Amino acid sequence: MQPAPIQVSYMGFPGTTGADYIDYLVTDEFVSPLRYAHIYSEKLVHLPHCYFVNDYKQKNLDVLDPHCQHKRSDYGLPEDKFIFACFNQLYKMDPEIFNTWCNILKRVPNSALWLLRFPAAGETRLRAYAAAQGVQPEQIIFTDVAMKHEHIRRSALADLCLDTPLCNAHTTGTDVLWAGLPMVTLPLEKMATRVAGSLCLATGLGEEMIVNSMKEYEERAVSLALNRLKLQALTNKLKAARLTCPLFDTARWVRNLERSYFKMWNLYCSGQQPQHFKVTENDFDFPYNR
Repeated sequence: MQPAPIQVSYMGFPGTTGADYIDYLVTDEFVSPLRYAHIYSEKLVHLPHCYFVNDYKQKNLDVLDPHCQHKRSDYGLPEDKFIFACFNQLYKMDPEIFNTWCNILKRVPNSALWLLRFPAAGETRLRAYAAAQGVQPEQIIFTDVAMKHEHIRRSALADLCLDTPLCNAHTTGTDVLWAGLPMVTLPLEKMATRVAGSLCLATGLGEEMIVNSMKEYEERAVSLALNRLKLQALTNKLKAARLTCPLFDTARWVRNLERSYFKMWNLYCSGQQPQHFKVTENDFDFPYNR
C-alpha cells in the first residue's frame, strides 16, 4: 500500500526483498557491490565502512576488562588444544565447508572444533560425519547456547573463528570480533555470504581475515594455527582496534545513516527517481543534522 513516499529495507533480511514498493536497501559497498546490483530489486545505498550496526560499547564494555574473563576449564574445554570455533546455527553449514574443517583438523596437530548445540539435534549427525572423515571424536566439542553476555565473553577462549561461507556469521561475527577473536571468512556473491567480510574490513584488519577461495580458506586457517606468533599478532591488533575502528563506532554509524536519509529525501523532493548512491562522510554533500 506504500504508506510512505520513500520505503527502505534495512537489516531485517540480508538480501533483496524482490518488492517493487521498496525503494532502497541500506547496505555497504563490500556486502552489495554494484557489480551485483542486478540481483537486487532495490537501489543500493552504500554506507561507509560496514552497514551492520551494534552497541557493544554500551552493553558489553566489560568484555574488554582483562580481570573479568572466563577460563577454558569453566566450559570443559581442553587447555592444551588449538581451538577453532564456529558459533553459527548448524543450518549454515554445508558439506563443503564441513569437509574443509575436517581437513583443517587433520592437518593441525592437537586441534579441536568448538560448535554450539544450535540445534541440539545436529550434534549426533555432525559427530558421525566428522568421524567418517577421519576426525577423532575428541576433536569435536559441543557447548550449549548461552545468554548473549556470557556468549561474547566465552568466545575469547577460542583461538580462531571459522566462518560459514553460504550464510555468514552476522551478529555472531560482531560478537566474536568484539571478543577479540579473529576469523577466516570466504565471501561469495549474495548479501548473506559477504557480511562477515564487511565486518572484518571495518576493523581495519580485513585483508588478514578474508580469503578468495575454499582452498585459500583451508590454507589460511592452517597457517594461522601453525604460526602462533602470527596469529597472536593479529589477535593483539584486533583487540587494540575495538574502541577506535568504524565497526564499533555506533555514533559514527548513526550519522552516516542520517546522511543517507537526507540524500533519499533530497532526491525525492527534486523529482528524481530512486538511484544507487554511496554515502561519504562529508558534511557538505551529505549533511546529517539539519
